[in-house]
Amino acid sequence: DAHCGALMRYWLVMPAAGASLRFGGHGPKQLSSLTGRTVMEMALQPFVADERCQAIALALSASALNDTALRSRLSSKIVAIAGGAQRCDSVQQGLHALASRAAADDWVLVHDAARPCLSQRDLDRLLAAGATHESGALLAAPVIDTLKARDAAGTSERTVDRSTLWRALTPQMFRFDSLRAALHQAQISGRVPTDEAQAMEWQGERPLLVTAMDSNIKITHQEDLLLAAAIFAARDAARGMQS
Repeated sequence: DAHCGALMRYWLVMPAAGASLRFGGHGPKQLSSLTGRTVMEMALQPFVADERCQAIALALSASALNDTALRSRLSSKIVAIAGGAQRCDSVQQGLHALASRAAADDWVLVHDAARPCLSQRDLDRLLAAGATHESGALLAAPVIDTLKARDAAGTSERTVDRSTLWRALTPQMFRFDSLRAALHQAQISGRVPTDEAQAMEWQGERPLLVTAMDSNIKITHQEDLLLAAAIFAARDAARGMQS
């Protein structure tokens, strides 16, 4: 079966057209500098390097699309396209850009441009586990903090049971046509999913939650750039100790 093991092939869509309103920096977070490259380029790197990844649809803002310096640094594996108003619109445009090349039951992964720290180990684990689950899969992390429900006055009303709660990360992986159909159905129903798994859940699917073993933070605030740089430095140091 070509969907298993080393022979498995997949496609990638990366929505990277967002304006990063919470970030508070100069320009969008995915184009901020991190270890000498942009956050987005670091997020792309595991897939550019993975021979199982056939091609990448990268949905960019108009200004990024017109940035010749940025475009010149992108791998030949990457198809740069104009993104949409919402994340789900950008993902749909990305799927459309790959549709003539991908088979209906090929796997497609969607990964956040603001998650530059995905490890090879977590990517491999997601692909291996997801390939055995017909509804697809997503990297996720169990909630470890104590959760509070807040009332209108801003006080802690009660403690929420966290035992079944997980934080959704990316990549998320689904069959190509199934994801296209789920996002299309959400669109015509006037619903905006916060991630691809939610669009699949609305179709009655139950994607597998694959526990992330390594740091896979999302750059949301300026200080997250320092944290991501520290994660890369720690991994480099660990590799140096092993060699």
